[in-house]
Amino acid sequence: MTGQEISGVIAVYKPAGWTSFDVVAKMRGILHTRKIGHGGTLDPMAEGVLPVFVGKATKACDILPDVKKGYHAGFRLGLTTDTQDITGKALKEDGRAVSLEELRSAAEKFIGRTMQVPPMYSAVKVDGKKLYELAREGKVIERQAREINVLSLVIDDYDEVSREGHMTVLCEKGTYIRTIINDIGDTLGCGGAMTSLVRTYSAGLALEECLSIEDIQRIVGESGAEGVLTRLDKCFEVYPALKLNERVTGLYKNGVKLRAEQAGAEEGQVYRVYGADGGFIGLGRMTDGGFRSVKNFFV
Repeated sequence: MTGQEISGVIAVYKPAGWTSFDVVAKMRGILHTRKIGHGGTLDPMAEGVLPVFVGKATKACDILPDVKKGYHAGFRLGLTTDTQDITGKALKEDGRAVSLEELRSAAEKFIGRTMQVPPMYSAVKVDGKKLYELAREGKVIERQAREINVLSLVIDDYDEVSREGHMTVLCEKGTYIRTIINDIGDTLGCGGAMTSLVRTYSAGLALEECLSIEDIQRIVGESGAEGVLTRLDKCFEVYPALKLNERVTGLYKNGVKLRAEQAGAEEGQVYRVYGADGGFIGLGRMTDGGFRSVKNFFV
């Protein structure tokens, strides 16, 4: 792609031990461009799907749909830590027995729309400062509970002797899995901590599609960046597609508000918009009888 700006999304498998920014920094070195961002922070101990946006596609980072994310998490009951996972300082240990039936009954309470208090070790900002920065200063402040939506939560396996197991969670954006585990532990009266986390789905990208950093480096070296890029519109497949005819494509790209009959769109609906040539332009919405751009990726 010499002479042309690289643009698109890469489904990166973030390894455990790396921060999301570590991955972005590595991608900048491999692709020789600074215009790179990611589509959702993963804790350093976590691994799995990290959507990395390159070039013009970085415009997508802040407008990804608040739809499902998938996780496979390990947990241990009887342990409470300051980070809600096993990387933190142990605050309490409790040896009480918990049966599989009791665990499943407690877990069911967290399915659906519930309120969740974000953990101190998180990127949530309070008065312009991230909570984890305050936590590292030894501060614990009151946090506002936020609504989350857990679409499904399944206990995959559980050993009643070690009180360790795994769960699969499908949820919407803004859900902290380690907090769910901590809160399930609190419900059971014994505490709980996350032992591992793999993100299996995010921004329309599945774990099976991800490339390791080593694979990305090899493919780019052998055949260029195009070999690792995924279609950007794949991240927005939750929205219906709308193809414009040749006559109105140019008008739309120039920011002209199209009439309802020109666009053929429904009021209030967000669409993936394609030009007459089939190329993905961006997102558009019909409001007040006119269709206009929400975000264009072609400029």
